[in-house]
Amino acid sequence: MKRPITNIPKTGSERLWDVVGCLFFVGSLLFLVFAWNKLPDEVPAHYDSLGEVDRWGSKWELLLLPGIGVFIIFLMQVLEKHPELHNYPARFSESNAEQFYLHSRKIVNQIKNSCLIIFSVILLESVSIALGWGGGFGKWFLPITIIGMIVLLVIGIVKQKKIQ
Repeated sequence: MKRPITNIPKTGSERLWDVVGCLFFVGSLLFLVFAWNKLPDEVPAHYDSLGEVDRWGSKWELLLLPGIGVFIIFLMQVLEKHPELHNYPARFSESNAEQFYLHSRKIVNQIKNSCLIIFSVILLESVSIALGWGGGFGKWFLPITIIGMIVLLVIGIVKQKKIQ
């Protein structure tokens, strides 16, 4: 079956996720720009599973996270714009296509913005550590991040199963 192409307007929750993700991302970029000249030559470049710095690198490495963030924005925007490209269960049909599309697009939107928030927090923490303002994430950052992403996906899967 050829999947129908529809134009479903963004929901309020999608717009809210976009605003929050964008605010975090742009805020972290502005923070980096204003702190750039104060940064030492070496900054935290990698963290271990306990949230402690296990590698230091050039401050130029801090640009990797915003670069990956921009890539994620563009890639996920394409996936949000074309939900007909997503994978769907066998019960997908023209009659429930709009429900599946909207639901799938919401999941992509949440994951995109969650990644932007996570990258922003990592960037803020790295700059803060480099400037001597903070001591690291602590051992709970990674488990909370993983659990948060899993919760988003599980909620999405449960909601998808309810689509008839």
